[in-house]
Amino acid sequence: MEIREVLARNLRKARQAKGLSQEELAHRAGVDRTYVSALERRVYAASIEVVDRLARELDVDAADLLRRPTRREASATKAKP
Repeated sequence: MEIREVLARNLRKARQAKGLSQEELAHRAGVDRTYVSALERRVYAASIEVVDRLARELDVDAADLLRRPTRREASATKAKP
C-alpha cells in the first residue's frame, strides 16, 4: 500500500470519527477544502507540516495518520463492499 493511500484512509477515518466535514477540517488546519479532498483521493502527497496540522485538529498523533494497517485490518477493508 502506497503512503498516499495510507494517509488518505487514515485521514478520512479520523475526520469522520471526529464528525468533521472536509471544509471544517480544512478551515481549522488552515488549508483549502479542495486540498483535503485531494489528499483523501490520493491526488497529492502532503508535507509533514500539513500532516501535523491536520493531526492536531483531529486530536491524533501525526504518526497515526501515516500508520499502515495491520494485515488483519487491510483484509477486513478489502472484504467490505
